[in-house]
Amino acid sequence: MLRKTGLLLALLLSTALFAYTPQRNITLQPITSTANTAAEILIQKVLDNLDGMNAKTTISPKALEMGINGFLKLSAKGNVSPDKPLTIIDFSLPSSQKRLWTVDPITGKILHHTWVAHGRNSGELMAKKFSNIHSSYMSSLGFYRTAETYSGKHGYSLRLDGIEKGVNDHARERAIVIHGAEYANPEFIKKYGRLGRSLGCPALPMNQYKAIIDSIKDDGCLFIYAPNTDYLQASVLIDIDKTS
Repeated sequence: MLRKTGLLLALLLSTALFAYTPQRNITLQPITSTANTAAEILIQKVLDNLDGMNAKTTISPKALEMGINGFLKLSAKGNVSPDKPLTIIDFSLPSSQKRLWTVDPITGKILHHTWVAHGRNSGELMAKKFSNIHSSYMSSLGFYRTAETYSGKHGYSLRLDGIEKGVNDHARERAIVIHGAEYANPEFIKKYGRLGRSLGCPALPMNQYKAIIDSIKDDGCLFIYAPNTDYLQASVLIDIDKTS
């Protein structure tokens, strides 16, 4: 008798537990973590941090949107590290303005904001022409994975691997790397009205390049943007209206 009573109580208790839903959970909505939502959240974080900087140079909204969306796609596939800073270079701006940003992908904090030179055959003040061809001495657009560091003719440097086929995938064989250069310093701008130009490398100011390289090396993501129709039509990593 006692055994039957115990079984009955256990059955009733089990049924009650499965049937009961705490009142506080009824109004909760399911949390979705789509790529779009993640991108929107990170973009807003970056914008909030940019507002707090009072910087004279503002990044192009398209450069920021494309960079973050592409970074999230690449990090989800394991092509770049989700924890390393995202670097965006905005070639819609002249070389006389700061046009490189490194962004913390978690907080949206701006870690670095500085000048960067473009390739000598891409243009003078503005980078207007781009190439993936060896000895073109032009910059290449698109997404890159940062690789290993080494010491070369420009000293401490960072190798880059182009991720986008036909756009920048010859970067390593072209020796397109991040390095420091005297012609990328603001003093050069005061004298000539623009930065000097590289052989296609994104060259940085001498007092900042080492710190930037150390923060973004080894599987970080670099995005170089310009409002270039050929690139916008070719890239498979951007989600904007390609006719705009």
